[in-house]
Amino acid sequence: MPMKTIITFGTYDLLHIGHVRLLQRAAKLGDKLIVGVSCSDLNLSKKGRAPVYTTQDRMDIISALACVDEVFVEKSLELKGDYIKQFGADVLVMGDDWEGRFDQFKDICEVVYLPRTQGISTTELIEEIADINPTPESHT
Repeated sequence: MPMKTIITFGTYDLLHIGHVRLLQRAAKLGDKLIVGVSCSDLNLSKKGRAPVYTTQDRMDIISALACVDEVFVEKSLELKGDYIKQFGADVLVMGDDWEGRFDQFKDICEVVYLPRTQGISTTELIEEIADINPTPESHT
């Protein structure tokens, strides 16, 4: 049976159990998991805020996970198709919050949307941390 390569993408800022579970489930769909970590500039343009951790730190954290075989920098959303081809991916996996957004790649690979872990998101974590540790300016 030929090897099956899985690819996924994300920012992976403030790594949490939702990230880990998604990556573990993605890895189980094939033999090799390749993860594109969005560069800080891409995250800034996509979410309107810079990540807490640098691109290199986020790549190092993701590459340390046992389920991840290879990590690279995702520099542009428009290059997803190129990345899929470059790495010979058989399956693109994304969280179901992106449902339908990557269906255009179904002509070059299988596209799977996995359910997210309910009750956790990086954006919510950052907001909760800010509420717990307000900045001095927020008291005025």
